[in-house]
Amino acid sequence: MRGDPISVSLLGLRMLPNADPILRKHLNLRPEDRSLGFLTTDCDDVSYTALDEATKKADVHVAYARSMYAGASNASTRLAGEFIGVLSGPDPEQVRAGLDAAAEFIRHGGCFYSACADDSVVYFAHCISSTGFYLSHQAGVEVGTSMAYLIAPPMEALLGLDAALKAAEVNLSVFYGPPTETNFAGGLLTGEQSACQAACDAFAQAVCDAAQFPQKF
Repeated sequence: MRGDPISVSLLGLRMLPNADPILRKHLNLRPEDRSLGFLTTDCDDVSYTALDEATKKADVHVAYARSMYAGASNASTRLAGEFIGVLSGPDPEQVRAGLDAAAEFIRHGGCFYSACADDSVVYFAHCISSTGFYLSHQAGVEVGTSMAYLIAPPMEALLGLDAALKAAEVNLSVFYGPPTETNFAGGLLTGEQSACQAACDAFAQAVCDAAQFPQKF
């Protein structure tokens, strides 16, 4: 049904307390980072946000984060899903704390929502009150900036971004043009927290309108 949350499945959650130096070299880790944490899920955008949350709760760095091509419905294996993220830290305790924070966000934080009765169109419109190191770096903004993380299918996303930009004083800091690896689109909008929330609301309304009336012009 419209407005229903779409839950995220945490598929893999593992840790290497002392990763091999060659692996560390190829992941371009910080010199002090020796421990790695891995997670895979069936939803990439929620997981990118979860990794950012991890950087706020522990001394960890996002060493690697990528979406799988074509999305979770076309996952190649049972644990591959739609996303893989790698956290690095100076010791196992910090990496464990980072993984715990990411997992907590995935289980109880932001999620996609249905834009229509049969859940065939979904969207992510999540207001982040204060960004961590990862998303701040992605957007080229200061740590602690408010952000609207907006994602939807291609046409719906472009309509939604237009509505979001018109609804609030926000900047389009990152544009994810269609198609992304998962065949969606969207962007990272930054500004005051109230403006980011207004942008999220406008984006969600526009996506739901497009899902209900896909050929109205």
